[in-house]
Amino acid sequence: MSEQQLEDYDDYRTTDVLVVGSGIAGLAAALGAAREGCDVTVATKATRPEGASSWWAQGGIAVSRDDPEQFKDDILTASADTADPDAVDVLVDGANDAVSDVLVDTLGVDFDTNGGAETADGDDWDFGREAAHDEPRILHVDASTGKAIHVPFLNYLDDHDDVTVRDDTAALELVSHEGRVHGALLEHEDEVTPTFAGATVLATGGIGDLYSRSTNPDGSTGDGVAMAALAGADVADMEYVQFHPTVYPGSDAEGDGPFLVSEAVRGEGARLLNAAGERFMPEYHDDAELAPRDVVARAVQTEIDATGEVVLDVSPLDFEGEFPGLAAKCDERGVDWESGIPVGPAEHFLCGGVDVDTRGRTSLDRLYAVGECSRTGVHGANRLASTSLLEGLVWGLRAGEDASDYDPEVVEAPELLDRDPALPDNFAREKFHRLRRTMDEYVGLRRSPDDLGRAQAVLRRLKGEVDAYVRTRTARSLYELRHASVTALLVTRAAAENGESVGTHNLVEEPAKTQAD
Repeated sequence: MSEQQLEDYDDYRTTDVLVVGSGIAGLAAALGAAREGCDVTVATKATRPEGASSWWAQGGIAVSRDDPEQFKDDILTASADTADPDAVDVLVDGANDAVSDVLVDTLGVDFDTNGGAETADGDDWDFGREAAHDEPRILHVDASTGKAIHVPFLNYLDDHDDVTVRDDTAALELVSHEGRVHGALLEHEDEVTPTFAGATVLATGGIGDLYSRSTNPDGSTGDGVAMAALAGADVADMEYVQFHPTVYPGSDAEGDGPFLVSEAVRGEGARLLNAAGERFMPEYHDDAELAPRDVVARAVQTEIDATGEVVLDVSPLDFEGEFPGLAAKCDERGVDWESGIPVGPAEHFLCGGVDVDTRGRTSLDRLYAVGECSRTGVHGANRLASTSLLEGLVWGLRAGEDASDYDPEVVEAPELLDRDPALPDNFAREKFHRLRRTMDEYVGLRRSPDDLGRAQAVLRRLKGEVDAYVRTRTARSLYELRHASVTALLVTRAAAENGESVGTHNLVEEPAKTQAD
């Protein structure tokens, strides 16, 4: 770049590796790059730990223990045999070492034990079992494992000389030139600054804001998927959106949002009952409550539709003793858990995303994607419980190490215009309401070809409207809406193009009775 072009920027930054997102995948990528001696910048929209999906993870993190082949089989079976076996090998073979190295030795995460003296190889760890796992293999901390990992991970990197964490900072657009990504335009307090990087790692999490009910934190607008797709990167398996079957729906009257009731509770013996008090899961699957998530979610919704309610009966276990955090949350919300916890499905995890290889490399040079925004192939059409934190950790480390080989280059960045009056405060909110209504009604647990066609028509019009405003205005809320509309359209288009009903992609003939537009 010429000296004159450099002078055209009021401000810009450079870094060896730019990581966008601060969940376990992003933090692992930052650690992997920092261990290679790189200067690393972590840009995150979150202003507190709760802003990252990893913080909310309850169940735990699965490991191979001493039977990796069974772990591989369980992942493949849960995916309806659609997962990529090579990717599954990478995950399972790297599981024990990654958890031991980072979570135990580096961060000192205090996983639950059985009460004895913990040995070096974790012989006394209290391994839990969750749905579709053949054996107990899940390390956990009560039902708040994500928080127990995420907080010390953030603290560790905050103290690292080579890592800078910039919170309340959103990536609006990637800086790319001739198939190579050179960083991103970052917004903080309404100021947009180009950050040029030798390599860029997207770790932006999920797409919960595309649905009215989700386990994701606010701000899960599909930013990484949309930015990568708009820059020309390949995406894959976007139709596979997983719904968690046991989510307390919340109270609209009191403004309380939903909260997830960990799969580990069913692993310890909790049962699903319909409004007639009948246990129904044995009729749907031989593994009953421990069937794969897609099966349980559809069964729960079917019983809600038929009887009016489904509750999780926790009377077979010592709920308060084994899950004190969840019991306390129920008490705070006024939920009488002794009488059963009302539950229903909610959007939980995107199994697809930006297509990557075993090192997190995308189809664009020097662009990586890790965690939920990536499609590694591990999950296929349905994710096995407690593999998300593990996938983020394993692929994050690998991507960070691989991304350490490049030097930043300053190139011409996209020009963002802000010449028109600001939009009304409720503009993005109203558009999001329209988007969520469309996704809820047409692209949820059950989908029909007719409904998917209707959804595409609505979402194309919505994206066109948003694009028109983006051309002359720069605001975080507007770009989040743009990212959400792009991602929603990618999900819907992929669903319409896949005529095979498998895993989380459940096709039915009868369209929805209501209209979203």
